Amino acid sequence: MKVSAGVEAVAGRRPSQHIKREKWSKDVEFVLSCIGFAVGLGNIWRFPYLCYKNGGGAFLIPYFICLVTGGVPIFFLEIGIGQYMSEGGITVWNLCPIFKGIGYGTTLICFSLNVYYIVILAWTVHYFYNSFTTELPWSSCNNWWNTDRCFSPLDPQTNLTNASKVDAVIEYWENKVLGLSGGIEQVGGLQWELVASLFVAWVLVYFCVWKGIKSSGKVVYFTATFPYVMLTALLIRGVTLDGALEGIIFYLKPDFNKLTEAQVWIDAGTQIFFSYAIALGCMTALGSYNKFHNNFVRDCIFISATNSCTSLYSGFAIFSVLGFMAKEQGVPIETVAESGPGLVFIAYPKAVSQMPWAPVWAVLFFFMILLMGLDSQFVGVEGFITAVVDLFPGYLRKGYRRELFILAVTVFSFAIGLFMVTQGGMYVFQVFDYYGASGMVLLWFCFFESIAIAYFYGVNKFYNNITTMIGYRLNPWLKICWLTFTPLVTMGILIFSIYSYTPLTYNRTYTYPLWAQAFGWTLALVPMSIIPGYFIWDLYNRPGTLRQRWAKATSPVLSPDHPAASKNTRAPHEAITMHL
Repeated sequence: MKVSAGVEAVAGRRPSQHIKREKWSKDVEFVLSCIGFAVGLGNIWRFPYLCYKNGGGAFLIPYFICLVTGGVPIFFLEIGIGQYMSEGGITVWNLCPIFKGIGYGTTLICFSLNVYYIVILAWTVHYFYNSFTTELPWSSCNNWWNTDRCFSPLDPQTNLTNASKVDAVIEYWENKVLGLSGGIEQVGGLQWELVASLFVAWVLVYFCVWKGIKSSGKVVYFTATFPYVMLTALLIRGVTLDGALEGIIFYLKPDFNKLTEAQVWIDAGTQIFFSYAIALGCMTALGSYNKFHNNFVRDCIFISATNSCTSLYSGFAIFSVLGFMAKEQGVPIETVAESGPGLVFIAYPKAVSQMPWAPVWAVLFFFMILLMGLDSQFVGVEGFITAVVDLFPGYLRKGYRRELFILAVTVFSFAIGLFMVTQGGMYVFQVFDYYGASGMVLLWFCFFESIAIAYFYGVNKFYNNITTMIGYRLNPWLKICWLTFTPLVTMGILIFSIYSYTPLTYNRTYTYPLWAQAFGWTLALVPMSIIPGYFIWDLYNRPGTLRQRWAKATSPVLSPDHPAASKNTRAPHEAITMHL
């Protein structure tokens, strides 16, 4: 489309800087990319645990309420502004420039997440490789990493008391894989097998994203769909095990008394914002590659349903196996049910080691985990790359420069990740995980995203933009949420989360030193502070009276090839006014 110099001035770029952005070749690639990013390890290792812990089937009530009032509205908002602006996580906030701090903050969080999330892939690569054997290495006590306290159901030692027993799976995880030191103060040497696994994981990610959505859009056809085949195979195997029914009943048996506990609602809200991968700028980046008139509302409804149903579905596969595990050991199910890495790298490996054809099921399980983590990781990297490239399109959007930039980001991230594959690496990983992309941080950004669109840009104006894109008027539910429910839900859960905050520990025994906690809070507070900091800085540095500054700071700046750009050749504050 031919664009006048006046329009390019509105966009804030010189004509020579503009290079047209690529789009998804097929709409299904956008859908699969969103599913691949949102449906990740949290669906496997966090939702089932929270469900049983917070009242079983009764947990679905606060989960659904937080879903329709908080998670889904923000998910629709991020995809919508990405598609409307055709910009990445930072420059998309040219829609309301005074809130561009949201973009910078979420991009910083996304980078932090990419650095530590891939360490989980490194652990997975290690287990996947070591599953190709006739006897799983974590199933016995006859290895160099085992101690005299080692205990295995397949090789029991009757001279050990229950207090002195250490499961063979735990010794493999802590002694062989992690080489775990005594604390974060003792970083120790590199775990070279994990270094190699981390390198392999970054190589896979690089070649998934190095050509942009031309490569990542094709990879998701496999990485986003095949885990469902694996999950179904594990479910079929799980329900045939002795004790599976007890595990499933334990998973879903409702306890409505739990609904009176504030922590249940906090867990429901934070799980929604975790599992929908919002407030990271990545969903915005994925939406930005849509064609302007794509019906993203239809796509978002399908993605939302798929994401939540996957969480529920995976719980059946997990708890059927945990029920079997509890019956084999003669212990209550709650003693074997874990959340986080403990489920994937301790509880589940222990369960499959007791199955017939154990190596086969171990290979299938860790291949599924690898794929689910891989597409979440490379879409996260793509989200970060898109945000930075769109900030400097004239330089970084040119072919080989983009590829070199991705390579530089990959190498730099790998170098930081080396601290997490040392003997004290697990402690470093936990600091990043607990603080860097915590529920409190995500809720903070979700609150300001809804406030920025509803009250500063104008919720009615944004509804008109959506109508222009999809060709019909939405019902007012999302508008009501952005104006009232979403800010109330996000800020309410955020306040309760701060009130119930407890310092980070490892295995409930090791307490982190104050300097490590201070570093963690820095990871959280620096991106959070960018929003008010940029708000003040932007308003202060604009020319004109306060009224003129405000008008410019809250009016959108469109890119040269935007469908509405040719209509807005006047100054942005004159072309579009703020209203509700």
